[in-house]
Amino acid sequence: MRLTVWTYDGPPHVGAMRVVTAMRGVHYVLHAPQGDTYADLLFTMIERRDRRPPVTYTTFKASDLGADTAALFKETARAAYERFRPQAMIVSPSCTGELIQDDPGGLAKALDLPVPVIPLHLNSYQRKENWGAAETFHALVRGCCRGRTYEPKPAGARPTANILGPAALGFRHRDDQVEVRRLLGLLGIDVAVTAPWEASPADLARLPEADFNVVLYPEVADTAAKWLSRTFRQPFTRTIPIGLNATRDFLREAAELAGVDPAPALAAVEAEARMPWYSASVDSTYLTGKRVFIFGDATHAIAAARVASEELGFEVCGIGTYGREFARDVRAAAERLSLEALITDDMLEVEEAIAAARPELVLGTQMERHIAKRLGLPCAVISAPVHVQDHPARFAPQMGIEGANVIFDTWVHPLMMGLEEHLLTMFRDDPEFHDEAAPSHLGPAAPAPVAEDTADAALAWAADAEQELKKIPFFVRGKARRNTERFAADHGLSTITIETLYDAKAHFGR
Repeated sequence: MRLTVWTYDGPPHVGAMRVVTAMRGVHYVLHAPQGDTYADLLFTMIERRDRRPPVTYTTFKASDLGADTAALFKETARAAYERFRPQAMIVSPSCTGELIQDDPGGLAKALDLPVPVIPLHLNSYQRKENWGAAETFHALVRGCCRGRTYEPKPAGARPTANILGPAALGFRHRDDQVEVRRLLGLLGIDVAVTAPWEASPADLARLPEADFNVVLYPEVADTAAKWLSRTFRQPFTRTIPIGLNATRDFLREAAELAGVDPAPALAAVEAEARMPWYSASVDSTYLTGKRVFIFGDATHAIAAARVASEELGFEVCGIGTYGREFARDVRAAAERLSLEALITDDMLEVEEAIAAARPELVLGTQMERHIAKRLGLPCAVISAPVHVQDHPARFAPQMGIEGANVIFDTWVHPLMMGLEEHLLTMFRDDPEFHDEAAPSHLGPAAPAPVAEDTADAALAWAADAEQELKKIPFFVRGKARRNTERFAADHGLSTITIETLYDAKAHFGR
């Protein structure tokens, strides 16, 4: 038996809470003991929502186990309906509630409430949070679309799509759906329903009216999208628009499903994206070949690997996921990179893999941020689970054009800040850069330039050392060259190698 200190995935009922908390007009009655009510804090504290989750707990105590817990559930469910008057209710036991073997679904049906009551069978001891979210969304879609039939749209009607997957506590779900809605608008496609985000049961009943579905997060929406495809002949997108290349592919795929021209939308990508300019600049060469380790949910890990390898020129030295339901997709992505995927929900295994891979940047969850901090590595968070700082108040999507700009800032800055710290250390005693030097923009307050010793003209630079020197930004490259040549002359060296360059860095960093 192993004690879990931190976990990537919570129990399935937390996934169910993520779906109902994102929606309107749905209430969740959870048959759970005292102690399982901690989940409220996940939404009000971490996601900083302005309302608590629409969840009512039976909160049975140990003393209740000798009495009638079924009656307690029925009283709680009836009171929840009377108080909140939802359009639909879902009921289930928590992982602890399963042990007493009450039947919340049957008990709720016996109440004969005037709204749909959808029972969930979450199998808490074999499944986890993301599966629970997918199962809950699937059950709600099926329950709300019951009785609907396939109806072809009239010819000439403006194309429409549903956006499926955004849920509470998701990594940037709030902003992603806004950006994807904008992408569809560039194609001339109207959004019929976004779900679960801010959708009501009545909205779910309208899902079959759209021409196709856009699946943003397969962990939440894949099961429901496949059911809609089988039942109402609705195709759905397979491309997740994270990164510029994937955004272009998504626009082409959505345009094909809608029967429209993608050219205007693709032109907007080229006009608004900022990363291509940086990728063509001299400064970007410092990042080429940087080793990066990626871990997270499958959707974000696979997308991050593509962005890192195709758009930023990083070398992906490790990739993995904690989501076993999508392990096959991550293994396929790893195989394309000639890697073996890490499939685990054990944080200690992830830490061992990161230490062994010796990356220069870690892209992961809040757990990998803590690992990277212990290992002294820069890290950017790309996936849930995340903490409060990764639910920003500002607009910060991961998807679409603006998402690509946010990713560029988020991933590049940790590496560039590391470079700046390296340079500040290297030039700490330099007359222009030392700690006591006044800012140069202060004019007379700044110290007068100090003449520098001229380096020995006979010094030669090895080709690989010259290449390494070019990775330093141009505005301090000359200073790095002069300091290194001074170090070489002081030590009687005639040729400067890479080792000399780094020895000079260590010397001036003392």
